[in-house]
Amino acid sequence: MNNTRSASSTVSPATPDLLDNHRQSSCGEFSRLEKRMGPRNMTFHSKSMPRGSMFLDQEAFRSSHDKRYDLFRTMSGKLERQISNLRGKPIDSSLQEEDKEITESLTADRFFEALQGPELETLKEKEKIVLPEDKTWPFLLRFPITSYGMCLGVSSQAIMWKTLATTNAERFLHLTQVVNHVLWWISLVLLLAVSITYLFKTIFFFQAVRREFKHPIRVNFFFAPLISVLFIALGIPHSITSNLPSMLWYFLMAPVLFLEMKIYGQWMSGGQRRLSKVANPTNHLAIIGNFAGALLGASMGLEEGPMFFFAVGLAYYLVLFVTLYQRLPTNETLPKELHPVFFLFVAAPAVASMAWTQLCGSFDLGSRFYYFISLFLYFSLVVRINFFRGFKFSLAWWAYTFPMTAVATATIKYSGEVTGLATQVLSIVMSGAATLMVIGVLVLTVVHAFVKCDLFPNDVAIAISAEQPKQKKWFKQLKNGSFGLKVSDKEDNQIDVEAPPLLNAHTV
Repeated sequence: MNNTRSASSTVSPATPDLLDNHRQSSCGEFSRLEKRMGPRNMTFHSKSMPRGSMFLDQEAFRSSHDKRYDLFRTMSGKLERQISNLRGKPIDSSLQEEDKEITESLTADRFFEALQGPELETLKEKEKIVLPEDKTWPFLLRFPITSYGMCLGVSSQAIMWKTLATTNAERFLHLTQVVNHVLWWISLVLLLAVSITYLFKTIFFFQAVRREFKHPIRVNFFFAPLISVLFIALGIPHSITSNLPSMLWYFLMAPVLFLEMKIYGQWMSGGQRRLSKVANPTNHLAIIGNFAGALLGASMGLEEGPMFFFAVGLAYYLVLFVTLYQRLPTNETLPKELHPVFFLFVAAPAVASMAWTQLCGSFDLGSRFYYFISLFLYFSLVVRINFFRGFKFSLAWWAYTFPMTAVATATIKYSGEVTGLATQVLSIVMSGAATLMVIGVLVLTVVHAFVKCDLFPNDVAIAISAEQPKQKKWFKQLKNGSFGLKVSDKEDNQIDVEAPPLLNAHTV
């Protein structure tokens, strides 16, 4: 058989000379044709080269990639549009408008207008978002700051089991610090995992993090990682270390102080973000950091710094407590029904009780004052547990765990001061209830994360548009309580009434 490929590839020695002569003759014919017909624009067409399976088709990738996600990216979206602008490529006007919506600062009123629910996490009707609703977003965009609630729940359990093992009143249980040791390592690994994930979100989707900080509810959860670190320092097993350096306290409390100055300043003179407008149970997270810092500092032997944070926390707790109980007309975030975050009412006085005990060296009248407040709030919520039913599971359920554990730990401290059968039984019952709650919420979290795969749905709270969708005139007047629009007629000098579409059949 004749191989055409091998035959064509065989070249005689005279072939190069023939090729040069043919090339020169072709160039001569082309120059004569150009002189005869004049210079013209020549268009060259080439066939696309077939690509192997190991190479990706960039055009297909770009068409499948939704560029609306780039609006939330830290640099890639803006950089790509700048490069396209320099190359002279047209930029989609819709992307430019959405980019303006992302960079434009969102006000608290806009969140109240577009969202609803106890956590402002549900989109209202006739509202739009800037990200696709029919697709699953990238995981980092769906990972909220509220994930730190898991860290609060587990780290507070480490403190409770450490207190159970070291309190003299609970010696009859014969507990060791093994449980505390295991829980402490779990809480440390969990905090590192959540922090690294959220750090990647900050690096790649900084605009989404900015929107969470603007959110009236989510902004309080930025205290959660700081409080979690304080809890890990408080719950560290004695087998690892018994004395932490005092400089560590100043290093941990510096970001707490800076964040408090920002948030507390908005509460006093923030306009749309004043406390009377944005007050909600999650504001207790901004208070608990003071008491947790005072507790850690006093355990290290410090005096003035912990007392300063305790005084600041107590002052703002009283203001927040009264504001939440008043339920002012401007409190748009407080729902009628109860919600897991309402258990945060219990956490602040419980931690304050332990902090004052550490500051004074005994469970005195001040410690009992804060403890009894937390105990009363705890039982006032527990007896109304039926009102908490009907809520879809979410990460907000971890708000149950941390306050219940805080009250249980304070009860253990109280039983060590007021010894007796009643206090011992109360501390065991409350510790068992807190542990069972953590186990139950942890199991539900694992099921929804790995079985149902709906633990992190699309976070519409960070994707609302900067401007409210336009409404028809008749709908605005119907919403405001007016049933018609007065329209002046220049010809007959009369005033007609334009009724809404639902009222067009009636004669005015």
